[in-house]
Amino acid sequence: MYQDPESLYAPASGLKSPVRALRVGLIGLGHVGLGTYRVLLRNQAAIAARAGRPIVITQVAVRDRQRAAALLAPQVRLVEVEALLRDPDIDVVVEAVGGTTLARDWVLQAIAQGKSVVTANKALLAQHGDELFAAAAARGVSVAFEGAVAVSIPIIKALRESLSANRIDWVAGIINGTSNFILSEMRDKGLGFDAVLQEAQRLGYAEADPSFDVDGIDAAHKLSLLSALAFGTPLQFDQITVQGIRDLQAQDVGLAEALGYRIKLLGVAQRLGTDEASPVSLRVQPVLLPRRHPLASVEGAMNGILVHGDASGQSLFCGAGAGGEPTGAAVIADLVDLARQPVGPAAALRVPHQAFHAQALRALPVQPLAESSAACYVRWPVQDAQAGLALLSERLAAQGIPVRSLQPHQVPGQAPAWVLLSAAAPESAWRALQADLGASPVSAGAWTRLRIETLGQATDVG
Repeated sequence: MYQDPESLYAPASGLKSPVRALRVGLIGLGHVGLGTYRVLLRNQAAIAARAGRPIVITQVAVRDRQRAAALLAPQVRLVEVEALLRDPDIDVVVEAVGGTTLARDWVLQAIAQGKSVVTANKALLAQHGDELFAAAAARGVSVAFEGAVAVSIPIIKALRESLSANRIDWVAGIINGTSNFILSEMRDKGLGFDAVLQEAQRLGYAEADPSFDVDGIDAAHKLSLLSALAFGTPLQFDQITVQGIRDLQAQDVGLAEALGYRIKLLGVAQRLGTDEASPVSLRVQPVLLPRRHPLASVEGAMNGILVHGDASGQSLFCGAGAGGEPTGAAVIADLVDLARQPVGPAAALRVPHQAFHAQALRALPVQPLAESSAACYVRWPVQDAQAGLALLSERLAAQGIPVRSLQPHQVPGQAPAWVLLSAAAPESAWRALQADLGASPVSAGAWTRLRIETLGQATDVG
């Protein structure tokens, strides 16, 4: 028989007076949903003591009820999604199914029923967050999403609360653990992308279809949330420059290391001036980081995020970026915040979804990639080393691209190549140079060009 959750959880909480539990309806019992349930059950007493009342999952909506029944306590009711959303006894809905279609509809239905929502679904928020946040604000409830970015790192709370006195100048992060694992393995083992991807899939770090991870889309979803919180803007996912790691060659990973750098897939949201209305740069790209850069030592499936505020200076956050229980812990942290929230008129004082109150949000112009400048690493294979050097030197001078180093590179059985490290030059100059070199009979194939990123590094590699 179903037992009242307060009688199950309240004695373990250590609370001296009877209080109503925060009753949670969970949609989905995959890695995130099951991780949330297990962490909440295991740490229920400490969680209740922090929240001020018990937090209990009383209903779960799943497709496979037989599997769910084997994983859940008998007191948890298995219900249809629609019944869970309509039940007035449910205070908060945790969306743990992923996707952007049904998840959007269910979140909107929960909000319409006056229920707050917790989600770790970064794709949903990147594409529909503005709509969901507006609906929640109008209804007087919350959409909480600490688990949507770098799950074990409390970066959402840091940007919304801890750093709220700052003008955020930039956020730079390794925010996709799959890509970071692949790049670390390519460097350490000297293997190519395809071989390491297969190993990542075998170990469970990469999905059968890894496109969202290795093509930079997942990182761009997360960057859209970070940039909105940092700069007080609506979500701007569709304006992010996105480049993944699928085309990276093992020799470039090795060359970067030999030159004093590491290649990382980096998401960057950067304010391009000191004025609050200054344009911003939003980009996800594989870049060369100096080896002494704070993010260069973030290895394997870990995530790392560096934030620069005008008052606080530089802050580094590092931790696990994925996993059922780490994500579940972030979901529960949001539930604790909701359990502590006041109701009634005082609820208007809650932390706004996007760090800035809705009336203060404003879109900022996003700098197109074509108008940017960057220092770059280039590897250009040539038919003849001396002819290639002559042409490259001539065209670099013609485009006004400053050279920091230029050296030959030879791999047995392959065409010779020239490896360039430059100082900053306009994107237009790089594109013109690429067109000139690509059309030359001296060229022995497509060049590789990667940005050299030094945000957070006082001095560059000499």
